[in-house]
Formats: sequence, structure tokens, C-alpha cells
Amino acid sequence: MKRVKLLYFAGVRDLIGRSEEELELPETIARVAALVSYLEEQRPDLRGRLGSVRIAVNEAFADADDPVRHGDVIALIPPVAGG
Repeated sequence: MKRVKLLYFAGVRDLIGRSEEELELPETIARVAALVSYLEEQRPDLRGRLGSVRIAVNEAFADADDPVRHGDVIALIPPVAGG
């Protein structure tokens, strides 16, 4: 198992009900895309809502193919509307 810290912002934080948590991930979760799928499976409130959410790994925006490693800090950042 690999342990990561998840940070939730704005609407994602509201859906989850907390701003952060540590999570044990199966070793099969090796890429950002797999993490997103895993979170949608584990958290029904997120299902279908992460398509527009940006993922940052260790304070750098990540692509779907970027790796997820033990000890990473992963932020889920929804789009922000402004005016």
C-alpha cells in the first residue's frame, strides 16, 4: 500500500466534508488517472464530478499519466469562477 495526503478545495471540499485526509492506496494506483477513477469508486459523491477538477501532485499541476507515489501530497482543485 502507498500512503498519500489528499487536499480538497472549494466544491470538492464541500462534497467530501473535510479539507484534507491521508489515504492508503492500493499499489495498482500508479497514475493520476487511476487515482481519479479510484476516488470516484470510493466516494460516490465525487462520481462524475472530477472531470473538470485539476490535480496537483506535490504543488505542481499533474497530467493523467503522471505517477502517484508513496508520500505524495495531492490536491484536487475545482475550477474557480470569477468576475
